[in-house]
Amino acid sequence: MFTPILPNLRDRLTVMRDLLTESGSIFVQIGDENVHRVRAVMDEVFGEDNFLSLIAITKGATGLSASGRMPARLDYIIWYARRSDQVKYRQLFMLKSESNDPNFPWVILPSGERRRRTEFERDGALLPENALLGQDVSLTKPGPGAKYEVEHVGRKFSSGSRWWGTTKPQLERALKTNRIIVIGNSLRHLRYLHESSLTAIGNLWDGFLGQNAPVYVVQTNTDLVQRCILMATDPGDLVLDPTCGSGTTAYVAEQWGRRWITMDTSRVALALARTRLMAARYPWYLLADSREGRAKEAELTKRPPADTPLHNDIRQGFVYERVPHITLKSIANNKLIDDIWEKFQAVLEPLRATLNASLPRSGEGYAEWEIPREVDPSWSQAARAAHEQWWEARIARQREIDASIAARADVEFLYDKPYTDNARVRVAGPFTVESLSPHRVLPASEDELLGDAKPVDASQAGQDFSAIVIDYLKSEGVKQEQKNDRITFESLTPWPGNYIGASGIFIEGENGPERRAAILIGPEYGTVGRQDIVAAAREAVDARFDVLIACAFNFDAHSTELGSLGSLKILKARINPDMHMSAELKNTGRGNMFVVFGEPDVEILDDGSAEIRVKVNGVDVFDPNTGDIRSNDTKGIAAWFIDTDYNEESFFVRHAYFLGANDPYKSLKTALQAEIDEDAWATLYADTSRPFPRPARGRIAVKVINHFGDEVMKIFGV
Repeated sequence: MFTPILPNLRDRLTVMRDLLTESGSIFVQIGDENVHRVRAVMDEVFGEDNFLSLIAITKGATGLSASGRMPARLDYIIWYARRSDQVKYRQLFMLKSESNDPNFPWVILPSGERRRRTEFERDGALLPENALLGQDVSLTKPGPGAKYEVEHVGRKFSSGSRWWGTTKPQLERALKTNRIIVIGNSLRHLRYLHESSLTAIGNLWDGFLGQNAPVYVVQTNTDLVQRCILMATDPGDLVLDPTCGSGTTAYVAEQWGRRWITMDTSRVALALARTRLMAARYPWYLLADSREGRAKEAELTKRPPADTPLHNDIRQGFVYERVPHITLKSIANNKLIDDIWEKFQAVLEPLRATLNASLPRSGEGYAEWEIPREVDPSWSQAARAAHEQWWEARIARQREIDASIAARADVEFLYDKPYTDNARVRVAGPFTVESLSPHRVLPASEDELLGDAKPVDASQAGQDFSAIVIDYLKSEGVKQEQKNDRITFESLTPWPGNYIGASGIFIEGENGPERRAAILIGPEYGTVGRQDIVAAAREAVDARFDVLIACAFNFDAHSTELGSLGSLKILKARINPDMHMSAELKNTGRGNMFVVFGEPDVEILDDGSAEIRVKVNGVDVFDPNTGDIRSNDTKGIAAWFIDTDYNEESFFVRHAYFLGANDPYKSLKTALQAEIDEDAWATLYADTSRPFPRPARGRIAVKVINHFGDEVMKIFGV
């Protein structure tokens, strides 16, 4: 989970804690002024033992502090686990720079020759091609260990007043690798930078100075979210972001193969997130459980690929780049070095004997470590040939030993660097955008259980929600898609009814009669049902109102069938979820807070066979001025979905189709910068569904969404 601070923090954190798995964790991003308060609440909710880390994030300079206090240069991420002893954690690393690290003073050339870095190389000058950097470290330790003498390059070495860190056979094996060098009277281990080039990322994250080209006012830095997700999840895990915004968390989770759920109260935020996800192009990462992935893994590990069945299961992870973590211990325990040494000694020793026999030199000739890299001009042709062949074999031995060390050493996986197939491009997988599912809240008291259920009075929750709705109705009225389809209230006042919360007067049509409207105000968090509307309509009839306007964030599916009660017209106006942000929004009267959206005009194509189809003709739109119904064609429909076996509780998208007056096929090609299969697209851009079996429950549900994000659902018996 990744979320900024929220109102009702304790309650919301409690809910999120209960949603976490045993290995799950939560990240909360916060400014430094609220760290201690939020940390105290999280200690209470999660328990002090489940605190994992306080991560500091550096910010760029923003000028002088307006408060007259020291400017804040840090933000924080507070990280807690459901259970700290079972939390999932993947260590992330940063690569060291190979050009300016002063701790690696040795240059190792491809020939095996070693020298110190020059002053120019220390200042950033380019190294010779394929050269490596190294540092020498001690082979001894101050504590108890082994005491012995070892012979190397014709000399004997001991550990002196200290102890060797390995046994004598292990050190003798390490001497064969050309990674033990003599400095003065001591043996030292030569470590290569590329074999120890990682620095573990801790809890100070630098360089996150903002978001490039943000599309949303509070958009989170993409790299910041990516680091949190990669650190605490694996491919196939589920990520929840309860504050969607521009969809950064969903975008990052989709890229890295995580399942995700995100939510928001603003249609603007959801529309931005949906567009961002659908237009995004992602790299194609090699799956470990795929034919290509296993081939790459075999190439990296120098081992034959597994012959178990393939399932392309993303939960098996990706094939990651890795960096060897080579230590003296891993070298000393690598018995293959002995085999390589013996194999090449059978070639090197005869060549050394030939070289020594061809030289005009007394004594036993050159020892192995004495053979020079360059030939002497006075040498014979036979000596030159033996010298060249000896060094070729000597370099080949070193390469084979180095490869053996790298293949059998411990490695650190770079979880932010999976291998990619550059010949493929990936787009977002299937996802749905759902509104609050229809539900009812049972009353708490026994007396209420005996009576009719009523919409929740939002004022009981500490906020006069009814007053907010009335205020917006006064300034905005009730609208349809067309600008002239609007009810503008001449007056609007509270009404002391059981269901009706306000009374309004408006002029019907242009220069028409004056009408009285009863206003049913639905719950701030919840759904208005058919029984609520029926009860309010009866109350409106008794009070001689001309029209009932039910205002709610959501209506249950059965309420769409109710358009009137006797002579009383009933309009259902959906409230824009942005009203949840009323404290942050200025009521300018220019929004679309209340929109009347009719029911879909749908046909069931049933020829009596085992399968049926659904055809959508448009949406029957209510004119809010007159209450009359007019039919619109499919140009006003952005998308429509079918639940082919509706269970009366939750809507599951089993078929999805897209419509609209523009050319979405062309737009999709432009957004993805790729060719789209026209035949496949034709099955989605349609007003008639593909055939599907008759529902086992006897009901299907059709949901239609317009271009403004308003939606309506209708149930059909089959």
